[in-house]
Amino acid sequence: MKTSNFYKLIVLLLLTVAIVSCVQDDEFNVPETETSVVDLEGDISIEQLRNLYLQELNTNQNEFLTFSETDSYVTGYVISSDEGGNFFEELIIQDSPENPTAGVKVLIDVNPLFTVLEFGRKVHVKLDGLTVGLDSGVLTLGFRDGNTIESIAESQFDEFLIRDEEVAEIIPLPMSITEFSDSHTNLYIQLDNVQFNSSEVLGDNRKTFAGEAEDSFDGERALESCEIGVKTIFSTSTFADFKSLLLPQGVGTMAAILSKSFNGNEFIVVVNDPSTIQLDNNDRCDVCGIATETGETELFSDFFETQTEGDPISGNGWTNYAEAGTELWEAYFDDGTNESLGISARFRARNSDDDLSIGWLVTPEIDFNAQDGETLNFKTSNSFSNLSYMVVLYATNWDGKPSTIPSANWKPIPEATIVADSDFFGDWIPSGNIDLSCIEDSGHIAFKYVGKDQDDFDGTYELDEIIINSN
Repeated sequence: MKTSNFYKLIVLLLLTVAIVSCVQDDEFNVPETETSVVDLEGDISIEQLRNLYLQELNTNQNEFLTFSETDSYVTGYVISSDEGGNFFEELIIQDSPENPTAGVKVLIDVNPLFTVLEFGRKVHVKLDGLTVGLDSGVLTLGFRDGNTIESIAESQFDEFLIRDEEVAEIIPLPMSITEFSDSHTNLYIQLDNVQFNSSEVLGDNRKTFAGEAEDSFDGERALESCEIGVKTIFSTSTFADFKSLLLPQGVGTMAAILSKSFNGNEFIVVVNDPSTIQLDNNDRCDVCGIATETGETELFSDFFETQTEGDPISGNGWTNYAEAGTELWEAYFDDGTNESLGISARFRARNSDDDLSIGWLVTPEIDFNAQDGETLNFKTSNSFSNLSYMVVLYATNWDGKPSTIPSANWKPIPEATIVADSDFFGDWIPSGNIDLSCIEDSGHIAFKYVGKDQDDFDGTYELDEIIINSN
């Protein structure tokens, strides 16, 4: 994804040579064999490729699988494009134009690629001599070089890639941020009812895609769901042609490629260009925004110091409810590396034997019409939350009965900062000074955990120092 002015100069010279050479076949060199229909399907699918790799990893503890003395090919449809500069010397293909199940990244020392292998183009990749492994956390094909996977050389392009005549319409796979998984990476997905966090796009400091002074290699922006308030990272290369464009301020849909961050620890979404971002609805799902001041009147608070370690959180008007599973929010204390703030509230699905854990911790009722300038502050920490998640919500129509919590009209408070899986597990992350002053009538604030007793979903969240103030 990343390049330099030097590379751009070289590419410009190469393009100039290509034009002078008077190539007549769509203005790029395409081997004659690549323009014919190629009958290679059914050999090795991308999903089979992934399963072969996982089998090698899990059975033999080998992080790489190299193919040799084989006539096998893997076939896919191109979903990446380097035309906008947001991808560099890599091709991402998925196994089907619609409802894909698997994708793979192919490293190729060629730039640009879109002139030959454009979006939707069917392509066949010869496996003999190539290695499959993980590069930045996603399934990748290339040549093995020690403990890394390197690119296919430009001189070997025609040997390893066969361009099919078919160009398909790629239909993005609808997906929620909560459904992200390793098996979904390298797929072209659609996110509905999403927006950029208010801190990124509202006010006087509206951000660009990747043109801020602090952006290095990639600009990372917070993209959030208006359904439940969970967030993901929207990533743009600082070499993208559109890096200096302002982020859209509305809410809507986005078609993007699901990938992972450079270190492979976090899921990210990446677009080929801004044309697939349709955030044109101005009816954002923010509650009230971030408050600049905090009132001196305390409406509600809990630092959990009166709770008994190991017992479910109770008293002080709390409703502690398990919508699914057997676990509840419990009092927790630790003075080790993952030090709690005295006694904290904790939820985790680990060792619960539950297929699904959904835990609610709901405040007592607060009359938001009785005063002005309400704000919410709290702190969160986690221990390798992985794909489990926590959100903060509010509702003004819950009747106070625990059994009716799931059916109330809970709305996310996306302005609140909640600890991310990438944050250091010993840190406590402030929520920010969340403005609640535009909420009308009486209502409740809820902290909701979702996870399950599986390695990727059994993370731990801790919550403390909850304060609701007003003027």
